[in-house]
Amino acid sequence: MATKIYDTAVIELIDGTELEIRPLKIKYLREFMEIFELIKIAVNDEQAIRLLAECARVTMKQFYPEIKTIDDLEDSIDLPTIYKLLDISAGIKIDNPDEEVKKQATDSGSTWEDLDLAELESEVFLLGIWKDYEELELSLSMPELIATLGSKRDLDYQEKKFMAAMQGVDLDKESGKESNAWEEMKARVFSGGQTNDPNDILSFQGTKAEQNGFGLGIGLKYEKIN
Repeated sequence: MATKIYDTAVIELIDGTELEIRPLKIKYLREFMEIFELIKIAVNDEQAIRLLAECARVTMKQFYPEIKTIDDLEDSIDLPTIYKLLDISAGIKIDNPDEEVKKQATDSGSTWEDLDLAELESEVFLLGIWKDYEELELSLSMPELIATLGSKRDLDYQEKKFMAAMQGVDLDKESGKESNAWEEMKARVFSGGQTNDPNDILSFQGTKAEQNGFGLGIGLKYEKIN
């Protein structure tokens, strides 16, 4: 049974400082993605790497605020460690030395496309835990948002199902379309935007992989064939 929402990792800075890395909170992920989108139009790998360094600088706002500038970043962390940082914090995988950095980044990177974040946040905000959306985005990462929203929807559905059953209605038969839309959205999040299909192997990563006893990142590998 899965006992965690996301994976974490420890990276070591050049001075020996160790940082525990986890997915970015939504507030920082927003800024991260604004920079990351520019990588799609980078003219070469050198420019793509500079933009990835800017993305890494944004992550340090959450994990090590003492690093404020690109110069601070370059003095504190090497490139392989930056790639590890980007992988854990935002799902950007740069691990093939024989493939272009730009292509690896854009193929693996998350996207806001087809994801109505404002609607998802509005639904979770109704829990009444946060005083405003700023506090919500500082509190939750995308995996945490999805897990919280999933629990809320499950509880809401069970309550509706009970009330429907009291009226002799089988709610399971009436809710297939909504359920499928939710599963497709979760597949996009877990796969980093690579698929909408909840049965696609790319969606079986992290927590979903643990829940099903297999998946990417816990022993099962895959290879893209172009």
